Amino acid sequence: MAINPNTDFSSGAVLTAAQQNRFPRGVMAFNSATATDASITVEEIQITSSSFTAVANRYYRITYYEPQLATPATSGVFMVGRIKLTNLSGTQYTSSIVQNQAANVTNYTLTTSAVTTFSAGSVVIVASLTTSSGTGSATRSATAPAYLLVEDIGPA
Repeated sequence: MAINPNTDFSSGAVLTAAQQNRFPRGVMAFNSATATDASITVEEIQITSSSFTAVANRYYRITYYEPQLATPATSGVFMVGRIKLTNLSGTQYTSSIVQNQAANVTNYTLTTSAVTTFSAGSVVIVASLTTSSGTGSATRSATAPAYLLVEDIGPA
């Protein structure tokens, strides 16, 4: 679909409903995790979004952030963060990878983001992590939470 940007506004002009509908609607869902997960081996859900009602023909930006990942203590091992629809077997929208260059390297951050449209109706998004081998961990706290954010950024 073609982007339908808003118009320039001038003093005295009438603001229409169509123009109002072109504005972004902001945060649709925000969920965070503060508990550490130190046993990541297979793909597992880390955060599930609140259910929100999507509107057809609008763009949504989804962002998944992990503040501190530690890969297994073997050089070349990587961790993958994914954003998916509904559950682990749902449609994957994006993924990001962090890979250690030496054994026992920690303090990686991971951010992955997708821009997509949905069919009209109730939507739930999940964020997951997995390792290529061994056991990885995601360290979080109240002052360094992981989060999953869904934003309406405007009409498609």
